[in-house]
Amino acid sequence: MDHHLDDIDRKIMQLLQHNARMTVSQISKEIAMSQPSVKERMIKLEEKSVISGYSAVFQLRELNRGTTTFILIKTEHCQELVDFCEGAKEVTDLYRISGEYNYLIKVQTASIEELAEFQDSLSKLGPSKSHISMKNILENRILL
Repeated sequence: MDHHLDDIDRKIMQLLQHNARMTVSQISKEIAMSQPSVKERMIKLEEKSVISGYSAVFQLRELNRGTTTFILIKTEHCQELVDFCEGAKEVTDLYRISGEYNYLIKVQTASIEELAEFQDSLSKLGPSKSHISMKNILENRILL
């Protein structure tokens, strides 16, 4: 499957990354291309899985999930950890990593106390280290 992207595809993706709710009409005006052509390109990008979805960005503090923590965990119970994380409302991201620890978990909680409860339930799967974010500097960075 050819994933060659031209400048027009990149511009469409850039506009959508800044505003996923931008209409085909708005995009066509921005790049000076007909609406059917823009729509066709967007469909092709979706079919190639270059665009895999559209999303909204939430202010986690407003949702009572303002405490961000990164947890390194070393476990031999890999599938059990994946299942645990999939079922935990606090977990937003799970990465398989190299090094001394084999997973990195990103957790959003309302408080340090809620984080402590989460870590207590995680402890059965192996030793971990937690790093609480003090300030968000870059997140959901625009890639294009």
